[in-house]
Amino acid sequence: MAIYIYLRVSTNAQDTQNQLHGIQQFCRERGIEPDKIVEDTASGNIVWTSRKIGEILSRSVKGDVLLVSEVSRLARSTLQVLEILKYASERQVSVVIVKNGLSFDNSMQSKISATILGLAAEIERDFISMRTREALSKRRD
Repeated sequence: MAIYIYLRVSTNAQDTQNQLHGIQQFCRERGIEPDKIVEDTASGNIVWTSRKIGEILSRSVKGDVLLVSEVSRLARSTLQVLEILKYASERQVSVVIVKNGLSFDNSMQSKISATILGLAAEIERDFISMRTREALSKRRD
């Protein structure tokens, strides 16, 4: 069994330190010793199988654990979040969203929670994009 920490930012201008700090605190409180920290710089819009999370999950085996700070670090689209969690579940890999204290498996409760959290992340991304477009439009005027 391996325990992975997955950290993702969208651009090189961002860093993963806040994510890492929160996950490390979570691990200390529970006596968890992660085996590997994987950092990724990729937009959440990029298909997950093309990102490092796809590599981790494709190599994972039954009983492995993937720790992520929040659901938006998996993906920004509800569909992709659900695909990731389904793939992990099929491989019997647990995905833990540290900020929410949620562990995902193939249960109905997990599917409902994942759908809600994934939708919230997608809406947040849409709002950020809308505000950015509005600000750029105002600068041009």
